[in-house]
Amino acid sequence: MSQDRAVELMAVAEQLAREAGDLVREATSGAVAVAATKSSGVDLVTEVDQAAEALIRRRLAELRPDDGMLGEEDGQSTGTSGLTWVVDPIDGTTNFVYGLPYHSVSIAVARHDGQDPYAWPVLAAAVHAPAQQRTWTAALGEGAFADGRRLENVPATSLGTSLVGTGFAYTAERRSGQAQVLTAVLPRVRDIRRLGSAAVDLCLVAEGQLDLFYEQYLNPWDMAAGALVVREAGGVVRRLGEGEAGFTVAGPAQLVEELTTVLDGVRS
Repeated sequence: MSQDRAVELMAVAEQLAREAGDLVREATSGAVAVAATKSSGVDLVTEVDQAAEALIRRRLAELRPDDGMLGEEDGQSTGTSGLTWVVDPIDGTTNFVYGLPYHSVSIAVARHDGQDPYAWPVLAAAVHAPAQQRTWTAALGEGAFADGRRLENVPATSLGTSLVGTGFAYTAERRSGQAQVLTAVLPRVRDIRRLGSAAVDLCLVAEGQLDLFYEQYLNPWDMAAGALVVREAGGVVRRLGEGEAGFTVAGPAQLVEELTTVLDGVRS
């Protein structure tokens, strides 16, 4: 794929993320209705999640009718172009429900290469945080941007002085295991932040406002867009383990290597 094509796809991702973000932001002026739960009774889905994904699907059908889509709410639809859009209409739904600003629309487009969406090569991405009016974008080989400003050279500190972002699952069993991992990581770093949107966390790593990020049980739509932003800003993203149970680790190469060593010592 040409570089110009990747930039075009980035523009589409940003356009759709902003359009869905407008819908999400407008919804915060009224009551937010919880439509369902997923993995547990505290894992929320709102009517706005569903409406935002429906908007993105409708607009992709207009703008990119030959492409497929993998969305958090309505699953996967196949296309004929070899490209699939990986979409989280609201990453950080609990924050959204509580009126906290750390939620985002996360949109990436990947080459549909094999059956494992974690391994699909991501070509372009956008993460839009509507409550903060912030947007991060990236195109493969063309760099990463925060509100149009190019991001370069994800800064490296030492592991002991690193501010590390993470997140937690919504089932008691998974949280129990994550708590054990946290007890191994926390004494080795400056501090931990749990903001509630993996997509935003990854973009903050790219921007240098977090030094590192790790999380287990991320889905492809949680991380696809933010991971490309990190890579195109000069950082690395590693996957430890396979499938949903794997860890995602992101940041400068040296720090990712050091944190990976810690995680390897405690992960099952």
